[in-house]
Amino acid sequence: MFGFKNSYIYIEGKGIVKSSLKIDNNKFVSFEYDDNFEQLDDNFIIIPGFIDEHIHGSNGSDTMEGLRSTLNNISNSIIKEGVTSFLATTMTMPKNNIIKALNNIGNYQNDNGANLLGVHLEGPFISSDFCGAQDPKNIIKPTKELILEYIKESNNKIRIVTLAPENVDDEIYKTLLDNDIIISAGHTNSTAKQIKKAIEYGLSMTTHTYNAMKGLHHREIGTVGAALLYDELACELICDLHHVSEDAIRLLYKSKPKDKLILITDSMEAKFLDDGNYSLGGQPVIVKDGTARLENNTLAGSILHMNDAIRNLMNVCNLSLEEAIDKATINPAINLKIDKTKGSINIGKDADFVIIDKDLNIYRTYVNGKLVYKKD
Repeated sequence: MFGFKNSYIYIEGKGIVKSSLKIDNNKFVSFEYDDNFEQLDDNFIIIPGFIDEHIHGSNGSDTMEGLRSTLNNISNSIIKEGVTSFLATTMTMPKNNIIKALNNIGNYQNDNGANLLGVHLEGPFISSDFCGAQDPKNIIKPTKELILEYIKESNNKIRIVTLAPENVDDEIYKTLLDNDIIISAGHTNSTAKQIKKAIEYGLSMTTHTYNAMKGLHHREIGTVGAALLYDELACELICDLHHVSEDAIRLLYKSKPKDKLILITDSMEAKFLDDGNYSLGGQPVIVKDGTARLENNTLAGSILHMNDAIRNLMNVCNLSLEEAIDKATINPAINLKIDKTKGSINIGKDADFVIIDKDLNIYRTYVNGKLVYKKD
């Protein structure tokens, strides 16, 4: 048992207030004062841990390597940016590569880093028209049999599937929903009409909104327009100021219900490393001047840190600290249907939390009540 007294804490339903916080058995158990607890300087704030539902790699490791050491490295590096839970995200690659990655994730047991919540299967069921940094030669249409095989190989750990709705029939939606998998439109050439129909079948989100999807036109608003229009859709956003302009960020924020905007990093293996030559999904990537790009200049994931994404959103949209933090905590928790246990600080929830200063710099990260990172 341990805790904090008379310190600034972002408490669910109350905002950032001075309070105490008791942690026991990996849970938040009380807001009662205890004189033995630690008192933080007023410059520091205790906030919920960040949840990154879309990340390919970090610190020299990529999910598609299919190695336990890879997941350890990703998990133990992203705690430095305040991430306490994540979905390991796959790429459009040959079937054997995908299965290797799914096996690895499905059998992984966390050590001392961020919680690995499962798989975000990004591809191979996407559109070649908007493949982005995904290799088009490995794009295929989904079948019920293949989806069930992927679910089995992942030890039932697939949480999100990104697909192109224009290439999907109702049997595929039913198969995914029957297995409690969230369906996301991404890398897609879908019209707004196709997106609306997909929502009726169970589509509930869009992957890295604006990027790799049919754009908005005044006579056909496309996938982007549908993402803005339909409140049913939660929208991922890469808020690195490279993937999406400031005006586009403001438009998305203005268009969506407060719980439907989700910050992601979509980061690849170069995060935390120097500029240079790397890879993503088996394709060469050049990292320079804050961006990761294929040789043809296509953006290839990011090197974004989640606390920087929150800071960017806060500044661009003139948000309060609490409002910006929600987009990386409770919102992804709601989307992933884990908001009963994660995503905010309240009694009975998992003790995943971060100590920051008022500029969103990370000083400590706790996962399941255990200190896993402390800034030097």
